[in-house]
Amino acid sequence: MDAMEKQTAATPAATVSKRGGSAKPDHFLPHIQGLRAIAVLLVVIYHFWPGRLTGGYIGVDVFFVISGFLITQQLARQLERTDRIALPSFYAKRARRLLPAAITVLIFASLATLFIMPLSALTENVREILASTFYVENWVLAANSVDYLAAANEASLVQHYWSLSLEEQFYLFWPVLLLGASVLAVKVLKARKWVGLISVLGIVGVGSFIASVVMTNTDPAAAYFVTYTRVWEFAVGGALALLPRLRPTRAWQSNILGWGGIAVVLGCGYFFNQSTPFPGYMAAIPVLGTAAIIVAHHREKPWDAGRVLSIRPVSFVGDISYSLYLWHWPLIIIAPYIPFWGLSTAHRIALFVFCFVIAWLTKKFIEDPARNWRFFTARRPRATMLGVVAAMAVSSLFVGTAFAVQQPKYDAEASQLADTLANPPECFGAASGPTDGVTAIDPLCVNPALADTIIPSPGFGNADRPEHPECLSTLNDSSVRDCQFGSDAPDAPQIALIGDSHAYALMDPFIAMAEKNGWHLTTYLKGGCPWSATPLAARDAFGTSCDDWRASLTTQLAAHTPFDAVFTAALNDRAVADASGTPDVAGTLETTGDAGVGQQAVSGYADAWAPVLAAGTPIVTVVDNPAWEDDPNKCLRTSSAADCTVPRSEGLAAFDPIARAASAAASAGQDVTLLDFSDTYCTATECTAVVGGANVYRDPDHLTRTFAFTLEPFLERAMSAAIAR
Repeated sequence: MDAMEKQTAATPAATVSKRGGSAKPDHFLPHIQGLRAIAVLLVVIYHFWPGRLTGGYIGVDVFFVISGFLITQQLARQLERTDRIALPSFYAKRARRLLPAAITVLIFASLATLFIMPLSALTENVREILASTFYVENWVLAANSVDYLAAANEASLVQHYWSLSLEEQFYLFWPVLLLGASVLAVKVLKARKWVGLISVLGIVGVGSFIASVVMTNTDPAAAYFVTYTRVWEFAVGGALALLPRLRPTRAWQSNILGWGGIAVVLGCGYFFNQSTPFPGYMAAIPVLGTAAIIVAHHREKPWDAGRVLSIRPVSFVGDISYSLYLWHWPLIIIAPYIPFWGLSTAHRIALFVFCFVIAWLTKKFIEDPARNWRFFTARRPRATMLGVVAAMAVSSLFVGTAFAVQQPKYDAEASQLADTLANPPECFGAASGPTDGVTAIDPLCVNPALADTIIPSPGFGNADRPEHPECLSTLNDSSVRDCQFGSDAPDAPQIALIGDSHAYALMDPFIAMAEKNGWHLTTYLKGGCPWSATPLAARDAFGTSCDDWRASLTTQLAAHTPFDAVFTAALNDRAVADASGTPDVAGTLETTGDAGVGQQAVSGYADAWAPVLAAGTPIVTVVDNPAWEDDPNKCLRTSSAADCTVPRSEGLAAFDPIARAASAAASAGQDVTLLDFSDTYCTATECTAVVGGANVYRDPDHLTRTFAFTLEPFLERAMSAAIAR
């Protein structure tokens, strides 16, 4: 990313390196390259091994501070010399520096969308490649409320361009802001221009920091991307440029700041994680650590922090950091879809090394030549800007072509899926013969014609989602969305579907059975928030929204005429399951380890259900489906279905709180029915990604809409029996 503004462009005053290299300005700070190396390695390692470096995302913040420092330094120097800022020239230099490599990777992403990525990713990739071409990707992600730190999200090929988009927006308004502050100070306030610069920088920085803290608490997903919550990080770098007296004059002071800053930045990369409220006030820690490193410029002794950050291997990584940032993410995303590749440990290491190679090649043959191409440098800035328009047009043409070619294929897949649901083949999906834990199916149903069938195709599996996203509250939305379906007759049986995204995965079959049987269905669904009285472990903004949603739900259920039956489902928290239980030799669930955690989860369901059961409403629930470490559709795209399995002991959690709560309630004489499709998903030894020709999963733990429909007969039988009682 560009914090990557070359220091050599800051002023014409320069000296030539002893090795005959490019000219270096007399104020060049070599250790900045080492700081860039730290930043990009934090991000890249975080993306390759997120579980090993859980806070590596703070590398982006390091880049923001560097950009604020270098750009403000350059602009302030120009103001000091000429009392003006040559905006066209400034923008042209930024474009020549950033656009060629960025457009190259965007064209690659378009080709990958056309030839490699699954059809299900088409819409997302096309939208975000276009957004990245015009440097508004951060706002697109903010509008979509994508949580950058949530590993379960299906990321596009260019999601990482959000930070580049934010930096480009900074480059657009920052020189105008500084120029306006300078003019205001000199012409209106009759003060020195640096007074205006410092004042506006302080006002903007403090205001942005306050906005960041507030928005991180109220809407953290959007806060991560929007420009105004990040400007303060650039402003910190700008303050370092405008206040040179902040820099230490003695070597020991420089080393305390330098080594201390390095320790802080690396410590944040190691100790921060997804639950860290970020950016917010926690971002101040790596930002101030970065500021300390920037001012630690002493490099006379071999042990000086500035000297260590300037050694050639470290500087080399800093030199290629922009291209390395650009390339690493799309290569990670496409790797699982390459036959015989994937992301095993060996493959990750090989790909990690390859990222450095392609980054060096991009710098040598694209970045550097484009920046110095005389066709543009010898002409007025308008020539460069025309080149920018042409480059963006070329990028748009590539992605438009990918969309035009792939969209008919997408429509054909959707049509085939609709036909399959309208006329499913014999023994399709769950109908192939396993049991729901209540109704025995014997003999098993076998259709040889489905032996080589996968519907939906692995390329379309991720797109096979429920059709009513407006009925699911997500992220920090605490509103209870009570969607209504089925019969409106006054005497129609009243049923409810309550739970998190795993209940939402069953929504369309419930709508279908309500319409078929003359029931009235009401849904109460919030992603990540099961119908339980146990608070979530993370006490952040989402945890608060979940508590509020549950409180509102309890109020609405109490005010509603008692339902004739309620169905609920929930994701089984694997952290609780792993800590709380293992199956005994009889296959029943026995609590071990941290029994308190498991029992608290069980009690949470029981407490939430108690008022409904007390009102005489039967409850039907289900053992959670298996979860995979990664999306099985990636495996199915490159391997046979027989090779895409997970051991039963890993796919099915040993301890399922909702199952334990249901069993305990039934044993106590309460009207709770537990469905168990474990033997549908799994054999005695392994869980499969395809059952009866049906593709089971659309991601690591959510069912495809198609497979959910194959469960409908079992769900309908259980709900009919509950209503009859």
